[in-house]
Amino acid sequence: MALDFGLAETLIEMGLPPIAVPDPQTWADWVVEPPLPADIVNLGTDREPNLELLAALRPDLIVTTPFLGDITPVLERLAPTRTFSVYAPPPGHLFDRSVTATRELAALVDRESAGEALITRAHMLMEEIRAHIAAVDLTGHSLLIVQFLDARHVRVFGRGSLFGDVLDRCGLRNGWTRPSNYWGFSTVGIEELSQSPTSSLVYLEPIAPDTLATLAASPLWNSLPFVKTGRIYRLPPALMFGMVPSAMRFARQLSRVLGGGPSHG
Repeated sequence: MALDFGLAETLIEMGLPPIAVPDPQTWADWVVEPPLPADIVNLGTDREPNLELLAALRPDLIVTTPFLGDITPVLERLAPTRTFSVYAPPPGHLFDRSVTATRELAALVDRESAGEALITRAHMLMEEIRAHIAAVDLTGHSLLIVQFLDARHVRVFGRGSLFGDVLDRCGLRNGWTRPSNYWGFSTVGIEELSQSPTSSLVYLEPIAPDTLATLAASPLWNSLPFVKTGRIYRLPPALMFGMVPSAMRFARQLSRVLGGGPSHG
């Protein structure tokens, strides 16, 4: 079983879906694809998984992250447990870390060939998108990738984030050059996005309807360069704490809105 969505999506793509995850009802809001199995068991919240249920399911392996480090000793008493530290200090390139973790996870569950196939598909997809970006003369196009926290604040993804790494591999430029945390993002007021005046803005769902309404009426928002020139793209969800499958989903969706690039892979 997987106590992290990034690990769960990777297992699904390798043909070995977990029997249980926390918060499966939020999967469609943050991950979307690959779809969860219909019979997946709900382990409760990601911060406090139901340990009694977990024990009753008698898993042969639990995969988790340092986020649940406080209960890892308990998990280890219930089943063999392996922790994967993709989103943990020190800062690094999260796509590369995801590739490394995919290989380690694949070896752990005897799916080495499936893991390599997933990694190969990701590299091929991004090379195809890079060629498409060059063909439509968008190479080096500068983008700000954000998620709205409310109408005044965003997470903006820098170099080394999963989304920032995808931009690099697809031949696009990240407009956010300030240092980020080890998750790859900075939390800032929307006024700070004006520091990259030539960039287009890409924002990811989900976003609350009242946030959109407030932004539409905001003089500050309407003064920003990308708003004035209409350089704004809205993307369906892609998991910011995901692994290789989330990187692929983000790449496909970004290419689609930038000009009808590859939608498969």
